[in-house]
Amino acid sequence: MTSALEARGLGKTYVGGDGQLLEILSGLDLTVQRGEFIAIVGASGAGKSTLLHLLGALDHPTSGTVSLDGTDYGQADPAELAAIRNRKLGFVFQFHHLLREFSALENVMFPLLIAGVPDAVARDKARRLLTQVGLEERLSHRPNQLSGGEQQRVAVARALVNDPVVVLADEPSGNLDHHNSERLHDLFGQLASEFGSAVVVVTHNRMLASRADRVLSLEDGRLVDHPLLEAAS
Repeated sequence: MTSALEARGLGKTYVGGDGQLLEILSGLDLTVQRGEFIAIVGASGAGKSTLLHLLGALDHPTSGTVSLDGTDYGQADPAELAAIRNRKLGFVFQFHHLLREFSALENVMFPLLIAGVPDAVARDKARRLLTQVGLEERLSHRPNQLSGGEQQRVAVARALVNDPVVVLADEPSGNLDHHNSERLHDLFGQLASEFGSAVVVVTHNRMLASRADRVLSLEDGRLVDHPLLEAAS
């Protein structure tokens, strides 16, 4: 069975301001199955966001390979990578990046419209997803009329609208208060099981990490198993 997402021997090196090479990732391996929820933790500056960008085809590794649903990113041209990002990946960032001039419904419809889906079909699917994340009463509201937690739930619905193989999230609850964080964590806990997507979340939040099937720690450029974190009291 093909893994949803697989990284092998992944390395990333940058040239520092002093001209010296700075190795961020080194020989990193990761396999994520469909329906699996993985949390990645680690110290600030360990390279967690760099890793997520490589997994999401937003950056190129210095060495190693990343494959999504059996397709090796290194064998894909820029147009193919763009298609992979649009059709097989969903992204949720700490800053939701909603289009402020559009309603919640229109924001979720947008990826489908770009993919050529008819307006009526896109509208119906976006409405259903927003209902599933508890925003059925907020469809016509623009981002500035929504709370931070509501905006982030719109971003989750948008990430799911193309039925992605993998959802990648970078500190999704980083800007939310405790109540809205908890609601978002509940939603992430449902993504893998109810929507069937693999979910990879980079987080410092112990409560969110404790919802994952596996917790991995990024240390010295590689991923190591981390005991499932207990929910904070």
